[in-house]
Amino acid sequence: MQSLKVVRPGMLTTIQDLGRWGAQSMGVPVGGPMDEYSHMLANQLVGNPPHAAGLEVTLMGPELEASADVTCAVAGAVFELITGDRDVPMHTPFALRKGQRLRFGARVAGARSTLAVRGGIDVPAVFGSRATNLISRMGAFDGRALKTGDELPIAAMPATDSGRPPGVPLPLPVGGAQLRVIAGPQEEWFTPDAYRILFGSRYVITPASNRMGYRLEGPHLAHRRGADILSDATPLGAIQVPASGQPILLMADRQTTGGYPKIAVVITADMPIAGQLAPGDWIEFLPCSRDAAIDALKQRQRSLGAAR
Repeated sequence: MQSLKVVRPGMLTTIQDLGRWGAQSMGVPVGGPMDEYSHMLANQLVGNPPHAAGLEVTLMGPELEASADVTCAVAGAVFELITGDRDVPMHTPFALRKGQRLRFGARVAGARSTLAVRGGIDVPAVFGSRATNLISRMGAFDGRALKTGDELPIAAMPATDSGRPPGVPLPLPVGGAQLRVIAGPQEEWFTPDAYRILFGSRYVITPASNRMGYRLEGPHLAHRRGADILSDATPLGAIQVPASGQPILLMADRQTTGGYPKIAVVITADMPIAGQLAPGDWIEFLPCSRDAAIDALKQRQRSLGAAR
């Protein structure tokens, strides 16, 4: 069987597919990639379906060794990639020969990449997904990040060619990003001044952030009627505001429900950009209409080309 062996795990390398959708009502978090766009693009480049499992690489990448010839592609954050004594390009399929190692070198831009391998990482599915959820310890290897010595089986799949050009790489943020949001769903829990501050300020991602959410530091957002609500659903990109007045942007490994009011939600088209941010980066929030959010998502999907 084809496999990749982890020689060096990097800072945080996890197995991810598009997540566990449909089981939130049972308390099962969705998980999945922080940058869904680049995950689907990497799979597209090697001829996989969009949902195939790959590796999400965060900030410092791994070193991997192939047990057989495999075809790979890396999309998202730009790293220096080395196989043997040669550099290999980002966002382009390349061959990794039996016994050869792929090493992630210096990170040039962005925070997270997806490494896709033709056939996909073939670990057992849990609740219909191979994604690793670090908070709930769900997924392969007891839901943990990869470590030295792990063997990653790869499913066999013949080469395919859709005949259509691949998608274009995601434009990567540099030092921070402007993210478009739709106000609410708990608008009435905030003062009018809170929205003026939200849309006129810069927030910084603190080191206390992770795949569950980004804790932001910046101007205080005031509540009108307290900071506790009956727990309700927490969509991807929701901006919760606890009693501290410091917002929390919920990311891939977010909980299924939460009891803090949500002042706004980042539009789906901008969540891959959010997934490329790291502690120390800044965020500015911009108001967006629902029609504009739908148009932005259609444009993002057109940029992906042949994927779903």
